[in-house]
Amino acid sequence: MDSRMVEVRRWLAEHHGELVRDTVAMLRIASLQDDPAPGAPFGPNVRAALDLALELSGQRGLRTKDLDGYAGYAEAGEGEPLVLSLGHLDVVPPGNGWTFDPFGAEVRDGWIYARGATDDKGPTMASLYALSALAETCGPLPARVRVVFGCNEESGMQCVKHYVRTEEAPTHGISPDAGWPLAHAEKGIANFVVSFNAPRKGFDLLDIEGGDRPNMVIDRCEAKVRVDRSVRAEVDGNLAKAWDRNVEWEWDGDLLSVVARGKAAHAAHPFAGDSAAVRLFRFLAEVAPESAREEYSKALQTGHLSGVGLGIHGSDEPSGDLTCNLGIVSCDGARVSLWFNVRYPVTWNGEQVRERVLRRIERYGSDWSLDRFDDSPPLYFPLDHPMVAALREVVREELGIEDPPIVMGGGTYARVVPNTVSVGASLPGDGAAHESDERIHTDHLLKLAEVYAHMLLRLATLAGSGA
Repeated sequence: MDSRMVEVRRWLAEHHGELVRDTVAMLRIASLQDDPAPGAPFGPNVRAALDLALELSGQRGLRTKDLDGYAGYAEAGEGEPLVLSLGHLDVVPPGNGWTFDPFGAEVRDGWIYARGATDDKGPTMASLYALSALAETCGPLPARVRVVFGCNEESGMQCVKHYVRTEEAPTHGISPDAGWPLAHAEKGIANFVVSFNAPRKGFDLLDIEGGDRPNMVIDRCEAKVRVDRSVRAEVDGNLAKAWDRNVEWEWDGDLLSVVARGKAAHAAHPFAGDSAAVRLFRFLAEVAPESAREEYSKALQTGHLSGVGLGIHGSDEPSGDLTCNLGIVSCDGARVSLWFNVRYPVTWNGEQVRERVLRRIERYGSDWSLDRFDDSPPLYFPLDHPMVAALREVVREELGIEDPPIVMGGGTYARVVPNTVSVGASLPGDGAAHESDERIHTDHLLKLAEVYAHMLLRLATLAGSGA
């Protein structure tokens, strides 16, 4: 254990209350992406979160810089080597099912409940206090150490893409937005939109809406279908046998309104959620008349978590199975659009995924099309990389975790910023990212700050030695 960590721990313990106070203040900002404004490319609420981070950093005597509202950073230390911690201040929409106000940051029995508590405001604030502790207690650091505040991680990472264009690459870096001990590989992420003609044939889909972001499992989805008189009796008979109690329906003349409810989860592990869109498409396929059932069944197949309905299922040895999340469903009256978020194996590439999707939807019909395809390639560091080895040692010393590094389906800043890996963002009991009642314990904030301080100090020492 580095002897300098004794003073770091003392400083953090003395400032624990301030860490909690500042984290609560940050969590109370509803930093959801919105329309751009001058100096606020991701909207005024995200800008407010960045302003608070820079203000708190300045109060700690750290050097700060605002990168045109895309991101900002706080820095301490001197010299050429640079060590980063990259966190983000934007959050996904709250979704449904909350017991607490998602932006109230209520503290109950030591737990802070709020959207962003673990993803990623809590870890980011812990990183800021880790940097403050190093600056206050360690004397001259062997490298510059910088905490970056990103503002667009959940919706495209334009923030760190701007950072990479305008700032130097780090010697080493961490992104506290993953699991323990660290993620040495991240699956590729493909976001794409498939569309098809709204089904007709007497069971006419007029509207369907569900989902907020492609990287969230849909927890509510609703549709309106106009039912022709010629098939009404058949549909009524099918409705009488409908079994899914998470789907509700009602008639208004010839208009059938349907609402399905599920459970939100992060698209990196969609099996932890329950897709309301899949429930809805299954329900519509079951109650539709025989003449219209096929089109709804095709849409249902695309929602399979393995990607088999899109022809992209598969796996590799380093990273395991591909996962597929149907994250947004919409309809403009004529076309139905399906937005997918796919996490594919690290030995694949985006073009393989794209070609497979095209081949599969060609079988579904000439009206099916691939309208958009965006790809974020995989990330991979070998287990014997010096940075990976150093971080594993810190985690063993701080948390007693002997597990090997993980391969994750989630995408972090590490895949955009060179020489960076993602590390843990929460401790046992903290709430899962993108789910309702997300939470973090006040004691865990302190422990995370200690772990991040130790990581940054170890990496600064490594960078200062030229390794």
